[in-house]
Amino acid sequence: MTPGSRRWLHFKRSRRGYFSLLIFSTLFILSLGAELISNDKPYLVVYQGTYYFPMLKDYPETTFGGVFETETDYKDPFFLELIAAENGKVFFPINRHSFNSINFEITGPVPSAPTKQNILGTDDRGRDVFARLLYGFRLSVLFGFALTAVGTGIGIISGALQGYFGGRTDLFLQRFIEIWSAMPELYLLIIFASVFQPSIVLLLVLLSLFSWMGLSDYVRAEFLKGRNMDYVRAARALGVSNLVIMYRHLLPNGLTPVITFLPFRMSASILALTSLDFLGLGVPPSSPSLGELLAQGKANIDAWWLSLSTFIVLVSTLILLIFIGEALRGAFDPRQR
Repeated sequence: MTPGSRRWLHFKRSRRGYFSLLIFSTLFILSLGAELISNDKPYLVVYQGTYYFPMLKDYPETTFGGVFETETDYKDPFFLELIAAENGKVFFPINRHSFNSINFEITGPVPSAPTKQNILGTDDRGRDVFARLLYGFRLSVLFGFALTAVGTGIGIISGALQGYFGGRTDLFLQRFIEIWSAMPELYLLIIFASVFQPSIVLLLVLLSLFSWMGLSDYVRAEFLKGRNMDYVRAARALGVSNLVIMYRHLLPNGLTPVITFLPFRMSASILALTSLDFLGLGVPPSSPSLGELLAQGKANIDAWWLSLSTFIVLVSTLILLIFIGEALRGAFDPRQR
């Protein structure tokens, strides 16, 4: 049995971590198709024997016998009457709301409580909370993947250079990390948020500048331990280049702490995005965000559905990632056979 297969079997023995991985993977895959679950545009419109796909293409109202050249409002009763007059059919998703669509049929004040039209209620602008949670979960997880990947890549390169070459290279990079880690990250985010237009790319770049330092120490320690091993000295004597030695011989042994820390780093990335959105320093206001929903719940104490639903989604996501990380850590524990 290969080491990878043995670790996978040990990971599956941790039922809490294994089922957490299955649940998290299922939720993430479903969120990737958020437009198919929650959308204010139908899958398919059958009108006069012709098939239209509004999710893939925008159609003006005149296409369906309307008056205006503007994009069709598929939830408008006038549109539905036009389709019914021609014996057409409209196939909507399960939830007929997108993350930025406003429910104009609400009769009371907003935020409005859960109803049949909005199963988790609406926010202070009349937008569907379920749709914003679904799209916000996808955005948070994708951001966590991206930030974890970028931070891990930079941390591996930095730690590998320090640990393999040592000497002045290690000394210089260590002093640089000490100085860079003393930079006030929150103040920099506030400054850049006031200078540049907020965007998910800008936030990813800024957080990536600081997210790699914790991981580089573990990789550095692994490379320092392995650079004087006999197989590394033999490779040097045979004339193998430093890059090949680092990539082929030392990196596989140094990936154990990297892999075990990945779920924890991803949960920290999601929490960082949520915190910045809660403070108004994250993604643009129109973007679906868990932190923005928490801020709305704080501003509207009576709207319990805002805080409760967002809290459940955020905490459940973090718990699943922590359970996966614990199972990975046990699977890669060298004391386990």
